[in-house]
Amino acid sequence: MKQKVVLKVAMNCEKCRIKALKVAAEQEGVEFIGLEGAEKDKVVVIGDGVDAVKLTTNLRKKVGHTEIISLASHK
Repeated sequence: MKQKVVLKVAMNCEKCRIKALKVAAEQEGVEFIGLEGAEKDKVVVIGDGVDAVKLTTNLRKKVGHTEIISLASHK
């Protein structure tokens, strides 16, 4: 079952955004990654069997403060 995970990540610069996308891409089961929001501060991840908690933990360690905004099934 595909999931859509939206995470708010503290990203102050373009380098931080690129790093956040790379960290998200390394996760198992990820099929799509994108940035969302007016300030491009939300990372959208769509994939099959994506572990939202593990993804959040990795982003906190490597980029900065991260919180889960939503987690829903994706059609």
